[in-house]
Amino acid sequence: MNEKALRTLEYNKIIDKLVALAGTGYGKDLCAHLLPHSDLAMIKKLQKETSDALSRILRRGSVSFSGIHDIRPSVMRLKIGSSLGAVELLHISSDLDATLRLKAYGGYTGKESEEQAEDALTEFFANLEPLTPLNNEIKRCIVSEEEIADDASPSLKSVRRSIRNTNDRIHSELSSILNSSRTMLQDNIITMRNGRYCLPIRSEFKNQFQGMIHDQSSTGSTLFVEPMAIVRLNNELKELSIKEQEEIEKVLADLSNLAAEHSENLEYDFLTLSELDFIFARATLSKQMKGSEPKFNKNGIFHIKKGRHPLIDAKKVVPIDIMLGKDFSMLIITGPNTGGKTVSLKTVGLLTLMGQAGLHIPAFDGSELAIFEEVYADIGDEQSIEQSLSTFSSHMTNIVKILDCADDRSLVLFDELGAGTDPTEGAALAMSILSSLHIRKIRTMATTHYSELKVYALSTEGVSNAACEFDIETLRPTYRLLIGVPGKSNAFAISSKLGLPDYIIADAKERIGIQDKSFEDLITDLESSRVTIEKEQNEITKYKEEIEQLKKTLAKKHESLDANRDRMLKEAKEQAAIVLQEAKEFADQSIRRYNKWMQDGGSIKDMEAERNSLRERLSDSESAILKSKQKQRKATPSKDLKVGDSIHVISLGLNGTVSTLPNAKGDLFVQMGILRSQVNLKDIEVLAEETIIAPGYNKTQSGKISMSKSATIHPEINLIGKTVDEALSALDKYLDDAYLSHLPQVTIIHGRGTGALKNAVHSHLKKLKYVKSYRIGGFGEGDHGVTIVEFK
Repeated sequence: MNEKALRTLEYNKIIDKLVALAGTGYGKDLCAHLLPHSDLAMIKKLQKETSDALSRILRRGSVSFSGIHDIRPSVMRLKIGSSLGAVELLHISSDLDATLRLKAYGGYTGKESEEQAEDALTEFFANLEPLTPLNNEIKRCIVSEEEIADDASPSLKSVRRSIRNTNDRIHSELSSILNSSRTMLQDNIITMRNGRYCLPIRSEFKNQFQGMIHDQSSTGSTLFVEPMAIVRLNNELKELSIKEQEEIEKVLADLSNLAAEHSENLEYDFLTLSELDFIFARATLSKQMKGSEPKFNKNGIFHIKKGRHPLIDAKKVVPIDIMLGKDFSMLIITGPNTGGKTVSLKTVGLLTLMGQAGLHIPAFDGSELAIFEEVYADIGDEQSIEQSLSTFSSHMTNIVKILDCADDRSLVLFDELGAGTDPTEGAALAMSILSSLHIRKIRTMATTHYSELKVYALSTEGVSNAACEFDIETLRPTYRLLIGVPGKSNAFAISSKLGLPDYIIADAKERIGIQDKSFEDLITDLESSRVTIEKEQNEITKYKEEIEQLKKTLAKKHESLDANRDRMLKEAKEQAAIVLQEAKEFADQSIRRYNKWMQDGGSIKDMEAERNSLRERLSDSESAILKSKQKQRKATPSKDLKVGDSIHVISLGLNGTVSTLPNAKGDLFVQMGILRSQVNLKDIEVLAEETIIAPGYNKTQSGKISMSKSATIHPEINLIGKTVDEALSALDKYLDDAYLSHLPQVTIIHGRGTGALKNAVHSHLKKLKYVKSYRIGGFGEGDHGVTIVEFK
């Protein structure tokens, strides 16, 4: 990739974030030199490593790469037979500790590996060699960077024991001299000069104190003298110190020889640890950005779902959906300034670079990227004072280079193409540049304010408009990218909101050409339609979610009902089995008694008593069942009843019809044949409408006539509220149907009122030949409000 595009798209800032997440020096170097690849196999390999590392982090937590040192120079010295110092050996030990820790994190405990699915990192962890014996030997011999353990070798231990003994003898001798020569001493202390024990003697006693002078104070008043009595002991101590150093060098040489045997493993471990550090840094970056692994293709098609610019605050950035290469190969983005056009360009370019570098992109799963050999970007102010280039000239210089180098394997990004010069000429140049790129099938995205480019996109196949949404009411961009819709600069609306006088805005609108005005109106209508459709789609989505939730709730209820039904059936079967068993036992017992009475000649009185007992038992069972049914049934809702409905009175076991609606207590009157009684809602059941089939009759003369009449007939009709004409018409049809249905009598409810309806009914009944008689209702039948009709 060209350096300018990496710098323009701020790829280096992503690399800086990645470097900060690495824990080793060489791992940081690998991060710092990470560049996008164009080889599909390499990209997939890097992406797979990043995904598997992220999966391990989410499953097992983060892993530390601290304590890892670059031991390659030390390994090189081992290969040529050199001895290492204590510091270098401790660095090797630290690396081996990290190797053991990483191998355990990878699922390898040293004895046997844990059962887990293999991934792209399995081989890295499996091939790590902790070299535990070497590590333990280094730790046993070297206590710190400045101290070798006494037990590092028997000879070293012996020499150090001799050193301690000699020191004890020297201190004992010096203590004796201190006590005997106090007057000659400047201070009552033991000190060292040039590695030898001395005493501070006053200068005036230098000739009286026997010994070797090693130093004097700055004033000359104190001389540091080694007493003659300990010269031999100091010489012995010096010799022992030299022997100690020789033994230490032997120990380090032995450790170096031991490490040299594993030089290849040591170098491999370091390189593997650094590579894992590099991989896990990429995974950690993905976790921080909430990234995902994109799909890749070589067809120049990309579809970013809810992509976010990784350098913008995650709480403020607005995700965008953007696609290119499938239905169209060029996208022209329009909209107001600060609306997000440039951010959209940079998001596409930067996510493309990140994806090809093996980094996850901050977008939804299923996003797809195309692999490009080069990404070219002309974004930002390219003005150069040193080179005497204006903004337009600088942009055009860059565009010329892009046109020379770009091909169908390139992605080209233009920001404000054609800006910085005369708008008419700039728009013409921009269209020509885009047309050239389009003919060469180069994937291109460009931002602009020119209406000519919007028309070009609408009229050219393979080119699409896109708009950055802007809220006129709040004067704020929403930063949403809308593909397929040309955008508006909204200069008039923004100016009006900011307080520019209306007459100026009106005058400005008059100065716009008719064609441009019509085009802007078209864009406005499209935007309005889009908003409406989007709202409707959101409502439909909401309804779908509610329906899906209701379906789930209903399914749960069905499951619950099925479970309860199965449980009730099971309980009923068990109860029935118990009842049958009890009945069988009781029957068997009764039969045995009867047989015994027959054989023994039992009395009739005892047999009759046994029969009565059986009847009482059966009666009790029937009563219990009846009470259970009455207890389980619910009262008939009063709102479901109306006068004339057929009902069944449970307590009386009779069918009838409703004469009055129930009162507040639920009591109502019911007509059961000639019996009219008051009952409660709890004691009735509404009956389904019955179909009464009147019996047919035949006449057999010269021909046969067969007639049948079937209808649903109530034993009463309610004429209250009707006019005389309406009542007589309904009554005439009702009486015909009732007579053909062979009802013996019917009840006509006409009410009392003025008596006009009653008189009309009676006059009509007198004219009917099949009416045997009629009378006013008696007490309990409705009194003067009803007429009872009897048929012949």
